[in-house]
Amino acid sequence: MKTIRSRITIREMVFTALFAAVLCVVAPFSLGVPVPLSFATLVIYIAAGSLSWKCGVLSVVLYVMLGAVGLPVFSNFRGGFHMVAGLTGGYIIGYIPLALATGVITEMFEKKIWAHVFAMVIGTILLYTIGTAWFMLQSGNSLAVSLALCVTPFLIGDVLKIAVASVTAPKLRNALDALDRVSG
Repeated sequence: MKTIRSRITIREMVFTALFAAVLCVVAPFSLGVPVPLSFATLVIYIAAGSLSWKCGVLSVVLYVMLGAVGLPVFSNFRGGFHMVAGLTGGYIIGYIPLALATGVITEMFEKKIWAHVFAMVIGTILLYTIGTAWFMLQSGNSLAVSLALCVTPFLIGDVLKIAVASVTAPKLRNALDALDRVSG
């Protein structure tokens, strides 16, 4: 078990900002309605699985805040608080617990590949739960309709993204740890 530090290193700040920036660049490119398919979750899986849980979550919080203040970083190059409060805003907010669950679980079991897959699945379940509940409240649709619109079409893509991220994130984490050993 790692010791808990209260400070974030310069390297962690840089990689937190870098993942927030990558998320801002990747997330606007999307397909689909009402919930757009984007590679945002792939970036979040990798950030949360390769950085400390705090830095992974912080990178997502930065992304959400940048979009909420109006930068066009959400799907289809949209931004503004109305996006966070709107029909699909629960999925945007849900990115934060996705990153938290993925980061905490992978940090607890970082040497095991199954932990990355498990963490990303749990995070995705949280994302879908929050986003779909929000969508149902906003749209008035039933659970069955909301799942058909907002979850089912994205399951295969999420499985593929989890497969890629569960291989990529541990390798990146090892590279970042090696960088720490060299520079530390």
